[in-house]
Amino acid sequence: SSLLRELGMFSLEKGKLQGEHAYPADELMPLTCRGRVRGQEPSRGDVDDALGKFSLTLIDTLDTLVVLNKTKEFEEAVKKVIKDVNLDNDIVVSVFETNIRVLGGLLGGHSVAIMLKEKGEYMQWYNGELLHMAKELGYKLLPAFNTTSGLPYPRVNLKFGVRHPEARTGTESDTCTACAGTLILEFAALSRFTGTSIFEEYARKALDFIWEKRQRSSNLVGVTINIHTGDWVRKDSGVGAGIDSYYEYLLKAYVLLGDDSFLERFNTHYDAIMRYISQPPLLLDVHIHKPMLNARTWMDSLLAFFPGLQVLKGDIRPAIETHEMLYQVIKKHNFLPEAFTTDFRVHWAQHPLRPEFAESTYFLYKATGDPYYLEVGKTLIENLNKYARVPCGFAAMKDVRTGSHEDRMDSFFLAEMFKYLYLLFADKEDMIFDIEDYIFTTEAHLLPLWLSTTNQTISKKNTSTEYTELDDSNFDWTCPNTQILFPNDPMFAQSIREPLKNVVDKSCPRGISRAEDSLGSGPKPPLRARDFMASNPEHLEILKKMGVSLIHLKDGRVQLVQHAVQAASSLDAEDGLRFMQEMIELSSQQQKEQQLPPRAVQIVSHPFFGRVVLTAGPAQFGMDLSKHKTRGFVATIKPYNGCSEITNPEAVKEKIALMQRGQCMFAEKARNIQKAGAIGGIVIDDNEGSSSDTAPLFQMAGDGKNTDDITIPMLFLFNKEGNIILDAIREYEAVEVLLSDKAKDRDLEMENMDQKSSENDSHKPNSEESPSESQDAGAVSEEPEGGESSAVGDPDPLPPASTDSASVSMADEDPHASGPTEADAPEPACSPGDSQPQEQNTQTEANSKAHWDSKVQPMESILADWNEDIEAFEMMEKDEL
Repeated sequence: SSLLRELGMFSLEKGKLQGEHAYPADELMPLTCRGRVRGQEPSRGDVDDALGKFSLTLIDTLDTLVVLNKTKEFEEAVKKVIKDVNLDNDIVVSVFETNIRVLGGLLGGHSVAIMLKEKGEYMQWYNGELLHMAKELGYKLLPAFNTTSGLPYPRVNLKFGVRHPEARTGTESDTCTACAGTLILEFAALSRFTGTSIFEEYARKALDFIWEKRQRSSNLVGVTINIHTGDWVRKDSGVGAGIDSYYEYLLKAYVLLGDDSFLERFNTHYDAIMRYISQPPLLLDVHIHKPMLNARTWMDSLLAFFPGLQVLKGDIRPAIETHEMLYQVIKKHNFLPEAFTTDFRVHWAQHPLRPEFAESTYFLYKATGDPYYLEVGKTLIENLNKYARVPCGFAAMKDVRTGSHEDRMDSFFLAEMFKYLYLLFADKEDMIFDIEDYIFTTEAHLLPLWLSTTNQTISKKNTSTEYTELDDSNFDWTCPNTQILFPNDPMFAQSIREPLKNVVDKSCPRGISRAEDSLGSGPKPPLRARDFMASNPEHLEILKKMGVSLIHLKDGRVQLVQHAVQAASSLDAEDGLRFMQEMIELSSQQQKEQQLPPRAVQIVSHPFFGRVVLTAGPAQFGMDLSKHKTRGFVATIKPYNGCSEITNPEAVKEKIALMQRGQCMFAEKARNIQKAGAIGGIVIDDNEGSSSDTAPLFQMAGDGKNTDDITIPMLFLFNKEGNIILDAIREYEAVEVLLSDKAKDRDLEMENMDQKSSENDSHKPNSEESPSESQDAGAVSEEPEGGESSAVGDPDPLPPASTDSASVSMADEDPHASGPTEADAPEPACSPGDSQPQEQNTQTEANSKAHWDSKVQPMESILADWNEDIEAFEMMEKDEL
């Protein structure tokens, strides 16, 4: 009950903060306490396509207020939407995001509004205004469907539609499967509510087209598809980003609309997912034409919704297994990273407060009644309060390893996260309506189940489509009996979870090859990359059989190149491709380990109390913050660039110096402030508007000389993050920060701590060991007068094709490097993280140490006479890029 009250209080508090600091903007920026208005902030790329200047967060959160029993606030919010929201803006938005967040939000708000009106106490004045707005928005989305396939364009201009001279959109040719396949619930509900059938017809046509274009031998769909031709553009397939809600909406469309064809399609896909993608407890992407081969060795966080969908389908055991695996990852990192490898290391470190894991936790608790899932929910709430809560809201995590924040609070946080967490702990008497009368959309909006019998204008059965006969008795149950699926045994779920308790921290899962996985007795790979020795004649003979040849270079190295057509057989060619990929992964992992991870600047003084954590770039010199933290008050130096003797040493002594980037080397700045008595330094970027939200991690290098004389820690902040500290100084004068490799845990009790006691140890470095996880970064030396540059550590895009061999090489870690770099191949106990290969072109020294040329080589075209197996495998590599 206390958690319920806390959630309700937080939701109302954040709603007030959104209104106080951000309304009528689309989103709240919780670190800078202002609204995010598109065009007024640096572009974040596709992420900003969700923003349409239509008060996104307010609309997306309407039905959450009713779930939390905030009926008065809901009534006020509806009046604001009706009065203030304009849907006729000249702005290009995502069809997918606008559908699930705005159209879904309006329909969910309408659904609970008419429910409250029928109860007779609230909303008596309501006359379907939200539904009228939803219909207006529906018509504004329809121009996106003007394609020969019926698949919608990914973007539409709210005012001018698509392909209009002023629309600034309509030139796209591709869309993701989820983008085109996650429309049926909202569009069908709009048709059923209004009696206008066109919306449901368009959504059905898009779903029908995707179904017809599925890969017939595997019954899987790819990630992206050409909206004009129907060709698959990316042929990898999974249950995460790009496909996720397509599967969800097939099953839920059956539940809401009662159309058996949707259930038959879902069951066909589900059988393929469990056959190929599910490798309990993992869910790994495969190639639609070659589903026995994994397409990647990492998973994205969006697949966390899938256990909840499995509960709805009635397949409880794998749902428990995958959910438990995800929970172990969360317990290690406090949040679920955007992507993590099969051995549970961070692949992408961000976490935008996604709700999918909370959603699955709620559904598993509903299915099992196991109090274990209440403990999971309690952990989620505690982590949100401890690590994400900031003075103006909840901030997304820029890096789960350091605990640094991003100035971002997406609308789905209030629309979904709060809703599912509240429902997890709520008893029936806590609710003012029966939640079982509604189905959740992918954005957790509520649509009433009685829509299935209202305004039916479309035939329920698609008799023209043939479905595969599936040997699965579960498919006979249209309304699964939980007592049969889930035995009335409190130890049942625990017995499934127990083997996974230590899967993240203590075990090191070996990647299962598909050949081995087939019946558990297939042939093992003839040679693993980690075992290869260039001086071993047997190894060389195996390489030759796999189509891998050696080229001796003048510098003593040996280049490995794989020509699939020269392999002894198609299976040997597959082994060769796998061997080359392993080589690249080992090299990439070794290169990553040479990078320094990001650091954190945590504001610990009043009124922040450690709740604001800024992502900072590391320095290749000075104190190692993975071993010693530094805490102290900040002070601005004079001169501000720090390129000459400090003229205000009395203000800097025993403090952390703030200075501006530019006009001299970083190491020179460090020496000057160290001489003045500073205990640390923070360099703030002089590029106005730069931010860690949009720029790659910046790593400060030395000046080419010995830097052992620099003993204080130095960190780099982009302009936006630096201004947060400068603004705090202007407002509060005394600002204390903690420089560390990872944010210090902060409890609510910190607000009541005696600040004097913290001052006494503010200059004492704390020794603490840190995990050696790393992130790609560019190392840059400060150069005089604007000669500074930052190297991006992300892989290069796919290179152009050429004509001879099927080769894949790893991407250049530093696009600014002028020559090749070499790295010894490690011999890891676990399979390395996935840094996706681009061309297989691996170099090896005769002394059996493998080296790689990091300069990108062109990918050569697949020869016409390759058999289907080799073509599929090679296309898998290309699609991933």
